[in-house]
Amino acid sequence: MLVIAHRGASGYRPEHTPAAYRLAAAQGADYLEPDLVATLDGVLVCRHENEISGTTDVADHPVFADRKITKIVDGTAVTGWFVEDFTYDELRQLRARERMPALRADNTAYDGLETIPTFDEVVALARQESLRLGRPIGVLPEIKYPAYFRRLGLPLEELLTERILTLGLRNDEIMVQSFEPTSLRRLSVMTRVPLVQLVDAESAPNDFLRTGDGRTFADLIEPAGLREVSTYAQVLAPHKDLVIPRRPDGSLGEPTRLVDQAHRLGLAVQLWTFRAERRFLPTGTDFRTELTTFTRLGIQGLFTDHPDLAVAAIRRPALKV
Repeated sequence: MLVIAHRGASGYRPEHTPAAYRLAAAQGADYLEPDLVATLDGVLVCRHENEISGTTDVADHPVFADRKITKIVDGTAVTGWFVEDFTYDELRQLRARERMPALRADNTAYDGLETIPTFDEVVALARQESLRLGRPIGVLPEIKYPAYFRRLGLPLEELLTERILTLGLRNDEIMVQSFEPTSLRRLSVMTRVPLVQLVDAESAPNDFLRTGDGRTFADLIEPAGLREVSTYAQVLAPHKDLVIPRRPDGSLGEPTRLVDQAHRLGLAVQLWTFRAERRFLPTGTDFRTELTTFTRLGIQGLFTDHPDLAVAAIRRPALKV
């Protein structure tokens, strides 16, 4: 069972910072998950969104005040500062901060301490921690808004493939994920690394929306959709609610057949995202119980903001009651 550190140990440190990735490794994570966007000069950096006012101090830099703008990102109007409008050297002037300060107040103690890391730096960190800890630690990047970035002349698939080759990443060191099937299909002919099809619990892939393809995420997990996914990806990564839906009162319902259906087509299954704070947990369930309920279904991995708690829950024998 793989424990995948969702944006690093983001329950304890500001997400997508070296401190979050390093702590995740120390807590037992098997993979570090950096979300990737591209700077104006084509450097892959780690941010969950390309708009960065919520996770950096960009608004505190008067020199960049005129970069604030409203853009349409995958059909939604977003106002702020965008990675693609900064060169890498300019972006290095910014410092990271906690995304959810009201929920994770302790994390704000680390605001302003670190810059935005590049993909290369996360790979180097994973390799260093692997040597230090004496166990393999891989990277599982997600390319964000690939159709959007391609239209800007910043094709994330090509940029990432070039880094994979340059850094000599082996298949056991990396998997690549995306919500957009078109992007994964491109990657499947550019590289041989394992690919992960992300599936949300609602809406549709943005590449489908852009091209007028009428299918939704729900169609991807129908038998025909799963067969298609299996032609270009090795892993299915659905939202956990697609595997065990929640009842109207917020408690866990009965499992669907999705895990078994994916397995029959040779797809491994990784679920997202498990968080320990009460507001994210199913009604009447603690974090450990939630994880063990899902892992009993035979999944191969899970994304979590709290790698230490996940490792303790799934690798420690269950208490007899």
